Amino acid sequence: MKPFVRDTLLRQRARLHELDALLSAPDVVDNMERFKTLSREHADASTVVEVFNRYLQREADLASATEMLGEAEMADMAREEIDAAQADMAQLDTDLQQLLLPKDPDDERNAFVEIRAGTGGDESALFAGDLARLYTRYAERQGWQVEAVSESPSELGGYKEVVLRVSGPGAYGRLRFESGGHRVQRVPATETQGRIHTSAATVAVMPEPDETEAVKLNPSELRIDTYRASGAGGQHINKTDSAVRVTHLPTGITAECQDGRSQHSNKAKALQVLTARLQEKDRSERAAKEAATRKGLIGSGDRSD
Repeated sequence: MKPFVRDTLLRQRARLHELDALLSAPDVVDNMERFKTLSREHADASTVVEVFNRYLQREADLASATEMLGEAEMADMAREEIDAAQADMAQLDTDLQQLLLPKDPDDERNAFVEIRAGTGGDESALFAGDLARLYTRYAERQGWQVEAVSESPSELGGYKEVVLRVSGPGAYGRLRFESGGHRVQRVPATETQGRIHTSAATVAVMPEPDETEAVKLNPSELRIDTYRASGAGGQHINKTDSAVRVTHLPTGITAECQDGRSQHSNKAKALQVLTARLQEKDRSERAAKEAATRKGLIGSGDRSD
């Protein structure tokens, strides 16, 4: 292990002891926001320190086994222990370096997962449905909760579009790299002659906005439309205009929700999705601007530059 990594881990362990004391302090217990912040930091530090303690234990085992090499009757067993300890330490060292990488502050947030059918007609809608079930089952195995914010089913099953809200610790951090195009090559259920088709779907994963940091929506820039929800739901859903579509007029970005029975709850969820989409747009624009600035600073590296 590199010396600066060990020093960082020792400071992390000292910080964990400090956090243990802080979390029991009366002024912290009475301040819910500070208590939550310190609790998250304590959970992260505990994970790192636990792995570091395992590394130190295997390091001690290695030192003991090395001392045993001098004893003839214990030499074979000592060599086996040395090999095992070195392998474990190498893996733990890699794990610790990954744990020490800076984290995106959004990683612990809930996530909105948007799945849309792409090229492929009805088969792409079936594929989008498969992806929705895949993410739903994965979330259930992680102990997360999943609810459909809006959905547009296709005639043969699957979805033309579906938006899922996945709530649970670390949901966005685990799912964020699912964003992008997904493709499948298979004989679809819609095929009668056994030919292989290629279909596509797109996935967008966005963090649920923090209410204290979220983009502030100006009511005058919003158009709110209500309509009758479609799909399952019984008589109530077919008699009332409970579904809500919110349009952000300056950007043209829309969000809709028809999952709940109440127009009020559907409006609240639609506003959450709209805020997430606006934040994602802002994040993408900043990233593009930073990439352009960096390219301008470093040039192309060509002889003519």
